[in-house]
Amino acid sequence: MSAIEELVAELAKLPGIGRKTAQRLTFHLLKQPAETAERLAEAIRRVRGKVMACGVCGNLSDEDPCPICSDPRRDAALLCVVEESGDVNAIERAGRYRGRYHVLGGRISPLDGIGPDELHLERLVARLTNGSEVREVIVATNPSMEGEATATYLQQLLKPIGVRVTRIARGLRVGGELEYADAVAIAQALAARREMSETD
Repeated sequence: MSAIEELVAELAKLPGIGRKTAQRLTFHLLKQPAETAERLAEAIRRVRGKVMACGVCGNLSDEDPCPICSDPRRDAALLCVVEESGDVNAIERAGRYRGRYHVLGGRISPLDGIGPDELHLERLVARLTNGSEVREVIVATNPSMEGEATATYLQQLLKPIGVRVTRIARGLRVGGELEYADAVAIAQALAARREMSETD
């Protein structure tokens, strides 16, 4: 395999990048000065070496605890549960939420072999017990079948703890990803959140 084909193959493995886009990116990089490619390679090495999961919330950051968890101005009574770190970034872009987060690291998906044991649920339960300040958990999983299954599981898991459990409104497109939703839709979905019930 040639060096060009190898780079195309690696880029095509990235989410949202097909083979044609990977080829365009490869040839774009080849037209740039060598320093541009070196900066890109160094940025990838640096992010792999420095970024870790926050020990408190699971969000990806180059600090532990992450800036959100260590910010005393954030509302410790509100905890927004999301699937992935990209969802935290999407909600933060909306600029309306001032609470804290818990990143599950995925969603329940039996077809992919992902069950509750593969998510950071024990850490979530620990955060909500033992004198926790959290009064409301906002479930902000994606509006997909797997996201809804995860939301239902969370509601059942958290009910005995006695914390208020709400779900973001359905203003987001069904089957869409929170990470790619626009800021206005996310802000409206958070503002219009509702109590979760047994029928959800």
